[in-house]
Amino acid sequence: MKLITAIIKPFKLDDVREALSEIGVTGITATEVKGSGRQKGHTELYRGAEYVVDFLPKIKLEIAIDDGLLQSALDEITKAANTGKIGDGKIFVSELSEIIRIRTGESGAAAL
Repeated sequence: MKLITAIIKPFKLDDVREALSEIGVTGITATEVKGSGRQKGHTELYRGAEYVVDFLPKIKLEIAIDDGLLQSALDEITKAANTGKIGDGKIFVSELSEIIRIRTGESGAAAL
């Protein structure tokens, strides 16, 4: 089992969710986050004063997935989140040693 953590642009959330749903991935956690990377931020004007926005809004997705679906999920996230512009995001994959469904006590792949 793996944990996919993907940082994407906020307006791409629905596209990614739909793409994952089509391949059978149902459990996704999405969190609004802010980040800084190569995109560097931008300047804005507020009440006549210019200021720098260093941290840009992003969406962090966390998806626990069976090893058999991993490559399909990575492909779908990459396709759906891609705009071809800087700041499209990153995907991280981590090993999950255990998953437990609290309601039923199921563990492992059955808990997904």
